Amino acid sequence: MRMRARAAAALTMTAAALLSGPSAQADALEYVAMGDSAAAGPLIPHQNINLACLRSDRNYPAVAAKALGASLRDVTCSGATTADFAGRRLGFIAPQFDTLKPSTDLVSVTIGANDSGLFQQALSCINLLPEPVGLSCADRLTAGGRDQLAAAVDAWAPKFGAALDEIRARSPKARIVVTGYGTYIRPQGCHPVQPVWARDGRYLQSVMDRISAVARGQAQQRGARFVDFAAVTLGHDICAAPAQRYLEGLIPTSPAAPLHPNAQGMAAFGKAIVAAARG
Repeated sequence: MRMRARAAAALTMTAAALLSGPSAQADALEYVAMGDSAAAGPLIPHQNINLACLRSDRNYPAVAAKALGASLRDVTCSGATTADFAGRRLGFIAPQFDTLKPSTDLVSVTIGANDSGLFQQALSCINLLPEPVGLSCADRLTAGGRDQLAAAVDAWAPKFGAALDEIRARSPKARIVVTGYGTYIRPQGCHPVQPVWARDGRYLQSVMDRISAVARGQAQQRGARFVDFAAVTLGHDICAAPAQRYLEGLIPTSPAAPLHPNAQGMAAFGKAIVAAARG
């Protein structure tokens, strides 16, 4: 009887091992993360050995994949534009579209800020002294009644829509989750803690909100889910106390790139992605 019991136990353990082995791994959710530095997590420890993309193993795709038990292919890359989905970034980084497969179950996308030139222009909005000692970037970028950044965002909209169509064509069964960008600065600003005049801060945030609104609209037209990072970061902007920030200011107080999410922010974003993925 003891030998039979031992044999039965051995068979049970073998079956359990088989179920938790390659076949179970093959059934794992296939998740592809695409996008720019707001998803990649530049300077958040630990960085991928391929430093060309400044990608963290604690970014929101990694957080979400762990919670979902998913198999992650993370091709997010700092500095990426929508053109890098189909083209080689820096001439040698493979197109992000190449990672998509017919078997892909979940795709997250964060893109648009670099297409508009917003991050590059934000640095020109620094004014160490209060108004009126200095120049307003909002005045410069809207001179002559033409809002340069708003026009760039509007021109990007059909390109982003086409990118979403390509994702759907390559991964027809995937749930596509599109994100916006965060609430970086509150309306009244916090000069001189963050050396940006309040009206320039409002202008920059309005452009960020415009990018998110376009992303939301293009996503909804195609049946994709939209995750509002602006709501997630409300009260956790660059003016918040350092311990409360999800987004770092011009001089980071935790390991992260200036004007980018920190590890705490990525954890919150990952939680929001998981909720969208699960429906």
